[in-house]
Amino acid sequence: MAAGLDQLKHIVVLMMENRSFDHMLGSLAAVNPAIDGITAGLSNPDTTGALVQPQALAAFQGQLDPDPDHHFPAVDLQIFGGDTSAGRVPNMQGFVKSYFNQQQDVGHSQKIMYYFAQNQLPVLTTLALEFAVFNGWFASIPGPTICNRAFAHYGTSFGQVGMSVFYVMEPYKSIYERMVGAGHTAKIYYYDTTSSTMEVVNLLQNEPQLFATYPQFLSDCASGSLPDYSFVEPNYSDHDTDDGEEVASDQHPDHNIQAGEAFIASIYNAVKNSPLWPNTALLVVYDEHGGIYDHVAPPNCSPNALDGFTASANDTGMGQPFAFDRLGVRVPAILISPWVPKGTVVSGRVFEHASIPATVTKFFLGSYAQRTAREAAADTFVDLISLDVLRQDCPDFDV
Repeated sequence: MAAGLDQLKHIVVLMMENRSFDHMLGSLAAVNPAIDGITAGLSNPDTTGALVQPQALAAFQGQLDPDPDHHFPAVDLQIFGGDTSAGRVPNMQGFVKSYFNQQQDVGHSQKIMYYFAQNQLPVLTTLALEFAVFNGWFASIPGPTICNRAFAHYGTSFGQVGMSVFYVMEPYKSIYERMVGAGHTAKIYYYDTTSSTMEVVNLLQNEPQLFATYPQFLSDCASGSLPDYSFVEPNYSDHDTDDGEEVASDQHPDHNIQAGEAFIASIYNAVKNSPLWPNTALLVVYDEHGGIYDHVAPPNCSPNALDGFTASANDTGMGQPFAFDRLGVRVPAILISPWVPKGTVVSGRVFEHASIPATVTKFFLGSYAQRTAREAAADTFVDLISLDVLRQDCPDFDV
């Protein structure tokens, strides 16, 4: 076992909102060709038949309004380009057409192809280049937020493909309940009461044990009292507080990207400046792509690694059921630790949000029977913590 892995005691996950890999990290292909980002020859047709190429023209705010559609039927169009035949294959050619459907404006629909230049996202791109960036981390479902986040918490969405409140079915427990039941500690850190966690309905009965706020996360880092597993949520909404206005930091379109950059930096800084830095791995990941262009076709799931649920034809809105047998669109994901070799690019492996409870379960609990085949088969990521000497060159951010 590498010294770094032997030192690992805490795993922290920060899950942001609704941005694709190409949109946020695609510029890095020009820095390191091993990163599967934007290259020449990529395009999508608009509704006139003109080919629209990705351009580094993304704006921090005000550009993706209305919010791009990322519900199941729209994502199906984005992935398959409108092909509904039985033998179809994903071609990632429907993003511009999908965005056009929202306001029938050809010029505006082309903005779904815009991505950020490296220097616009100094926090996210620096972390990607300094630590481990995943070329193949996909949303668990070709659909919206709540069902995708469920996979991060439970390894399944219990058959849900939309934004409806889902209900936990036996025998599957959340990763937090598994951890506590085995004598470990775990918490969801939500931002504040106004911007509270999406897991309140299912986990509220354990609130004192499983929930805390963002200020408490900062305090727990500083005091060296983080739980074994932490899941951190950003601020989902602009809202007033006793101390003034809080700006949404989740990066969900059309919230301010720079506020999210500052939030990511604050989480990283809190972990890095903690006495637990040598013992902690931080994963920064996004829940789904938010309807924004990415060029990598999502893979199918193994027939032997499904979660056992099926969404009805009515629930999918497609006239066809969905057996959770293929993944959603690729999202940014970065693993941060002073034991991760600088410039690591994870290629040739497929990860999804079920990889989160799979990793935490494997590392802390070893074997655990009562989980889906989907989660049990998901790839895990602590093997990337592979150095024997603690790095002293990790970046700092001034926020």
